[in-house]
Amino acid sequence: MRTAARRLTARLVTTALVCAGAACVGSTVPAQAAPQPDPVPRRWQLDVKPGPLRLALIQPEGLPAPRAYLYFTYYVENNTGEDLLFAPSFEMTTDLGDRRKSGAGVPRDVTQTLLARLRNPFLKDQISAVGLLLQGDEHAREGLVVWPIDNLEVDEVTVFCAGFSGETKTVLRPDTGEPVLLRKTLMLRHQTPGDLAALGSRPLTRAEQRWIMR
Repeated sequence: MRTAARRLTARLVTTALVCAGAACVGSTVPAQAAPQPDPVPRRWQLDVKPGPLRLALIQPEGLPAPRAYLYFTYYVENNTGEDLLFAPSFEMTTDLGDRRKSGAGVPRDVTQTLLARLRNPFLKDQISAVGLLLQGDEHAREGLVVWPIDNLEVDEVTVFCAGFSGETKTVLRPDTGEPVLLRKTLMLRHQTPGDLAALGSRPLTRAEQRWIMR
């Protein structure tokens, strides 16, 4: 059982990551330095519809028991007026301080199992989804995003989706003065009190969905 002190510390770490809304390799820009996205997009922005975040228990080849994975699908459409190279990235954090890039530690057979379960012939895995995205709904793309998750006793899971907007801003870190490039990112925050395993196939409750600079 987690102690109150451990949970408080983990929450402070996660809150700092979310509120700062900015990250670079090996460091995070302090919250006061993070600007907000422009109210009206001034750069290209794709139309994205994220699906619900769900838990799946899948036994990868070569392992003796099933492992837990979080996954969601998304629909993206290009109505920007120009064809664009689509190369999204996704990161998941939890209130316990876990932080994972999508696809890392996910065996190929796990992804194939999820694709088969979802029965959507248009759905692409994370690698296949990358490429030139032509304009119009007839060229819309659907993708699958997957993470392994080790601790199911979490109260909050946040997903950051980048690569859907061309808006960027450069800020200076107050502590070092170094410039950091922030990208407009879609944040999906989920509340998950209790054990995730109790949810079964039901989606996690999405408490917040908004654009941030990160």
